[in-house]
Amino acid sequence: QVQLVESGGGLVQAGGSLRLSCAASGSIFSINAMGWYRQAPGKQRELVVAITSGGSTNYADSVKGRFTISRDNAKNTVYLQMNSLKPEDTAVYYCNANIALNRFLKDVNYWGTGTLVTVSS
Repeated sequence: QVQLVESGGGLVQAGGSLRLSCAASGSIFSINAMGWYRQAPGKQRELVVAITSGGSTNYADSVKGRFTISRDNAKNTVYLQMNSLKPEDTAVYYCNANIALNRFLKDVNYWGTGTLVTVSS
């Protein structure tokens, strides 16, 4: 059983910063792409940023220059440093990962349960 557990959400004023973490645990052989998505009230879930196992990244235009993703492969953890936060960044942030349970199986896509980020104006 694999779990993704996010932490680090909360309430922050506009212009402030938060750091989200997502730790994967369980019977993991390897983790390939990891990423962060968000879903604001009344809107569809959208990609914020993804990172491959090799470190290549893909950011949404709306967060480029403000958010930074990183990962610690030894700890099966991905981080999202969010700076210069805006009220429109308010959303539930979800961790996502493609995980192989052993060398013979294809990756399985997993989601965390989400962490709420609220940015006040």
